[in-house]
Amino acid sequence: MNTTNTLPLGFWDFFAFGAFFAVLSVIGYMAGRKERTGLSEYFLAGRKLPWYVVGSSFIASNISSEHFIGMIGAAYIYGLCVSMSCWGNINSFSFLIWFFIPFLLASKVFTTPEFLEKRYNTALREIFAVVTVISNIVAFLAAVLYGGGLALQTLFGWPLWFAIITLGVVAGTWAIYGGLSSVAWTDFFTVIVMMTGGFIVVVLGFKMLAGDSGTIIDGFKIMLERNQAKTGIWAEAVSRTSQRLAHIDNYNRMAVIQPATHQVTPWPSLIFGVFSVSIWYNVLNQFMIQRVLGAKNMYHARMGIVLAGYMQIILPLIIVVPGMIMFARFPETLLLPWDQVRPEADKAYVNMVQMLVPIGLRGLILASLFGAIQSTVNSVLNSTATIITLDIYRRIFRPAASDRHLVKVGIGISVTVLIIAIGLAGMIGKLGASLFVYIQTLYAFFAPPFAAIFLLGIFWRRINSTGATAAVLLGFTLYIAMKLYVFLIPSHPVWIEPYGIQGAVTWSFCMIICIVFSLATKPPPEDRVTDLLVFNWEKLNIFSDLGTKWYNSVVLWWGLFALLVIMLIVTFSGLVYK
Repeated sequence: MNTTNTLPLGFWDFFAFGAFFAVLSVIGYMAGRKERTGLSEYFLAGRKLPWYVVGSSFIASNISSEHFIGMIGAAYIYGLCVSMSCWGNINSFSFLIWFFIPFLLASKVFTTPEFLEKRYNTALREIFAVVTVISNIVAFLAAVLYGGGLALQTLFGWPLWFAIITLGVVAGTWAIYGGLSSVAWTDFFTVIVMMTGGFIVVVLGFKMLAGDSGTIIDGFKIMLERNQAKTGIWAEAVSRTSQRLAHIDNYNRMAVIQPATHQVTPWPSLIFGVFSVSIWYNVLNQFMIQRVLGAKNMYHARMGIVLAGYMQIILPLIIVVPGMIMFARFPETLLLPWDQVRPEADKAYVNMVQMLVPIGLRGLILASLFGAIQSTVNSVLNSTATIITLDIYRRIFRPAASDRHLVKVGIGISVTVLIIAIGLAGMIGKLGASLFVYIQTLYAFFAPPFAAIFLLGIFWRRINSTGATAAVLLGFTLYIAMKLYVFLIPSHPVWIEPYGIQGAVTWSFCMIICIVFSLATKPPPEDRVTDLLVFNWEKLNIFSDLGTKWYNSVVLWWGLFALLVIMLIVTFSGLVYK
């Protein structure tokens, strides 16, 4: 996958990117100019976001350089199974729509650590707040800035540090200025640009595979055929790496259901991952759930997640298919030594842009990549500032601080967090791992303990703070012990190597520990298990705010979303493409 070192830009490229940035700036300014007057306005957009902004911002915050760089690189190596990080969200999205949104909106919380304090104790609020801040900086901000910096370095020859600093400063502007309102409304615009740019690259990729006389459909068929890897160098590349990828002899790049020994998507993680990483990411993760908490009402929150679900269906077209196109064109990269494969795979998207996108369209592609980065940086900055300001600073140092003072503190914290993330971003490349694997490994560490105590806590009144605290502390200990065991003991069983399996084991262990310790100690006080903190099926009306007509029905559009995902998973389960 060798290309030229830099990508020249023409007048229309500069014009396209300049226009994108100008429109983004106008939207950010207009949305955020009156949002510094209070906590609800700055941190939750005054709880007035419509469904189309909730949904588009939810997805825009999720998509970033980790997808255009890391996920496409992973798709180059592993194939279609990487799509399950999108399609597998059907379960957590459904839980969110039907159970968690009515529950979280009724509790009137600003942050998820605040909820954990109400349900359990102050110590767990502090632990979760600190862990959230660390994960936001290390697993999100630093990784996103590194991926974006790597793309700019490869595309335009910029020094990596200069690219990272530029991205951080420019991308973080509107989160610092206008809070969640600026973040959400700029996301609404950004996701349109991202999708447009992504589809253009995919279409050009199909044309490349088809040749001058072929059609886009021909290119699509060629991609499917070569990713089945039944002949030629494609078969050789898969045969040489099958043991490395999944510890099997006949690896299937077109299957989304993979063996338990698969490095990235072992089939048990598709079950347990829903209740651990997926619940943590989509429900407990402050920078994702914050736009749901800022929705106008329950209907707008629910329809926003339904819209996000449809976007998750089509996302693999722009963040998985490019990796499969590059494998179809350059399979020989998988024949390199393994320590060279992952860094080369992470360059797949930028190499694709270099080869295929003509002058005049490069500005739009640059805008889509920048938009992906800035939307995540904005969202993570705003949520991190929210947690530090409300869960740490106000609670510990200034309980009586005015809203205006707390907003100023939040702005200062955003700047500080951004500087720290920029510093860490430049060091990620020294780890030598795939960006996608790096991020997913961190998710598998942070998510399981908190997902376990959250699920048990809201469904079972008998769970107490003793059980929850023990589960969190012992869960982190177990995960670290498993990592050391795999690293230090060469004779370890191969099934324990995938981070998805390690996350599933940790989550199951935390569930058991939480239940055992809770039942062995006193029941929680009554004020920790009120109807606002634990499900009361008789009082919680999960069937309200579902729309007034058939065409705006949450039930109808959620049902179609669920059906489409099930059809996709069945089609690519491995039964069709063998």
